[in-house]
Amino acid sequence: MSFWKNLVGKFTTLIGQKEQVDWEAILIESDLGINLSQKLYSLLEKEKLLTRTDLAEKRIRKELIAILGNDRLSFPIGQPGVILLVGVNGGGKTTTAAKLAYKFKSEGKKVYLAACDTFRAAATEQLKIWADKLELPVISAKEGADAASVAFRAFSQASQSQADYLIVDTAGRQANKKNLMLELEKIKKTLEKASGQVPLFVLLVVDGTSGSNVLVQAKEFHQALGLSAMVVTKLDSSAKGGMIAAVKYELGIPTLFIGRGENLEALEAFSPEGFIEEFFSR
Repeated sequence: MSFWKNLVGKFTTLIGQKEQVDWEAILIESDLGINLSQKLYSLLEKEKLLTRTDLAEKRIRKELIAILGNDRLSFPIGQPGVILLVGVNGGGKTTTAAKLAYKFKSEGKKVYLAACDTFRAAATEQLKIWADKLELPVISAKEGADAASVAFRAFSQASQSQADYLIVDTAGRQANKKNLMLELEKIKKTLEKASGQVPLFVLLVVDGTSGSNVLVQAKEFHQALGLSAMVVTKLDSSAKGGMIAAVKYELGIPTLFIGRGENLEALEAFSPEGFIEEFFSR
C-alpha cells in the first residue's frame, strides 16, 4: 500500500455509518507544508469534497499539477555558463556536480569543475575522484584557501578553454550561520562579476528524506542568494516528496532534477506529471 493510502487510512475514522477523513492532517503529514495544506483543504471544503475521498484525491492531484506547472528552465549560456551548487551538509552537492558534469559531457559539452569546498579536504578529493572518472578538469586549492579566489581562477581557466559549463561545488552550510553565508555570497558575486551572468544560476541541492525541513532550507538560501532551481536527492521510498510542491507554491522555485542513487546516470529530469503519479502511488 502506498504512503498516501496509508495516510488516508490512518486519518479516516468511522462515525456511525459515515467515514470522516482528516484532510488537514493527511496533507501536512505528506510534507506539503502548512500554507499549501491549508490552501488545498480550503479548496476541498469550498467544493464540498471533504467527505468524497476519491474525488478529493483527484482534485488535489489537479491542483498540485497546476502549482508545479511546466517550467521551461534552461541552463546559462556562455563560455562558460556558470552553475553554483549550494546547500547544507550531506545534501549530495558533490555527487550532483558529478552527475551534471556527466550529463553535459554526454551531450558533447565541454565542462570544468570547481572545488570550492575549502573547509574539508575530503570534499575536494571526492570531486577529484569523480573528475578523474569523467576525464574532466577540476580547479582546486589547499584546505583553508579563499573559496571565492578558487571560483575566480576556475572561471578564468574555463573561459580561456572556451568551456560550455563551469560547475561550482561549495561547502555545505546552515543558512543561519552568517559568516558562512557571507562567504557564499562572496563566491556568487565574484562569479557574477567575472562572467557577467547576473543573476547567477544558483542550484539548491537538498536531501529528499529531510521532509518539511527542505522548505526551511529553501527559504533561507533563497533569501540570501536568490535561487534559480532545486535538485532533490535521495528521493526513495522513505521520502514523501511533498516538499517539492511546497517550495514551488511558497517560493516559486522549481525542481529541475531528481537524484535517486550514486550512479552518474541517476539524475532524472523533473516531470510534474510523473512526480504526482509517484506521490500518490509510492
